[in-house]
Parts: sequence; structure tokens; C-alpha cells
Amino acid sequence: MNDFELRQSIIDHCIRMNASGLNQGTSGNISVRAGDMMLITPSATPYEKLRPQDIAAMPIDHDYGNWEGPLKPSTEWPFHLDIMRARPEVGAVVHTHSTFATILSIARKEIPACHYMIAAFGGSNIRCASFARYGTKELSEAAVEALEGRKACLLANHGMITLGPTLDKAMWLAVELETLAKQYYHSLLIGGPVLLSDAEIAETMKGFATYGLQDPKPAGTAKAAVKSRKKQSG
Repeated sequence: MNDFELRQSIIDHCIRMNASGLNQGTSGNISVRAGDMMLITPSATPYEKLRPQDIAAMPIDHDYGNWEGPLKPSTEWPFHLDIMRARPEVGAVVHTHSTFATILSIARKEIPACHYMIAAFGGSNIRCASFARYGTKELSEAAVEALEGRKACLLANHGMITLGPTLDKAMWLAVELETLAKQYYHSLLIGGPVLLSDAEIAETMKGFATYGLQDPKPAGTAKAAVKSRKKQSG
């Protein structure tokens, strides 16, 4: 994607995020790595009113905190930027105040291995970061720590964060995390879940090496594969 397409993709994902119930109002935010810059949603601006040029841009590895654009970046820019600095494999960060993930964060409960899908997040639990006020360096440090070896975390009394190599994959994980949070919450109401063992989660993680949202094949790949099979069978 070029810069304009990346910016429009952020807006499109924000609108879908709210339409799906994964977020409310302008409480969530999204960032995407674009070369040596981070593109991030602006602060307190309705997603439906955003234009690609309204997306703020920030340098990742220098001039910490400086930004470009007509609107101020989200107040949560510190943890978006610090995550991208600490995790070079991360191409996108999604932050939402989804209902069930936020309920668990209010109770300061991590999500244990209650379902095999937790393996998609990199381990046998999803941690809850310690509390710090929104937009602070302290919250950023707590989030980076809770995300070590993981693709998601809860933020105490706040919401959730998910990471992905692409925005599509980070958003896919946000949906999966809210689903897990909902399932775990309801299991607690009937006596609590039977947890999977570390060995069972490790085995699942092996399978997840090729599981999840797929990247499209390059154009013509499928046709070439069909021709190759026909030639081999002929």
C-alpha cells in the first residue's frame, strides 16, 4: 500500500471497529508502521469525519513525540510508538475499549488458557498490565512489559491492545481477544474454566505457525498451480 492507501485503511478499520461493537465513540485508536514513520489516528475525532490527510504521522526512531499533520495524534501515542520501537516485527497496533476485555481489565484479571485460541497470542495467558493514567509514559512502559512475548494484553481499568504484522491481522486478533474475554467471563459464572496445560498450548502453537488470517496469493499463483498439476498428470 502507498501512504494514502495506508491512511484510508486506518479510517476504514476504525469505522468497522465501531460498527462491529468492538469499540465505542473515539475511545479506541489505531497505528500502522509506514517505513520509518508511524501513522496514527488523531485525538477525539469521529472516525466518519476523518480524511486520509487527517491521520497524524510520527517518526519512530528519532524526534520522540514530534508529529506531523493538521490534527494532534491520539493521546495514547506513547504506547503505540514505544511498542513499535520495542517490537520491530509489529506493523500495526489496535487499541479498543471492547466490553468484555474491559470488564476483565477492570477486575484486573488476566485471561488464562481457557481455550486453545489463546495460543494465537503467543503463550498460555494474556496478561493484564498494571494501571497508569492514559497517555502517560508509565502506561506505555506497563504495556510494553505486559506484551513481552505476546501479541495482546489488557490494560488495567482501561481496555485492550493487540499487535500484528499488518493491520488486518492486528484487527483479527482484537476480535479474537474480545471473544476469548467473553467466553472466559461467562465460564467464571458457572464455576470457572478447566484450563489447558502448558504442553497442550505449546502443541497448539506449533499448529498456529500456519493458522490465522491468510495473506492473499499473488495474482496468477492459483492458475499456475492448476496448470502445473495438469502437466504432471498428463
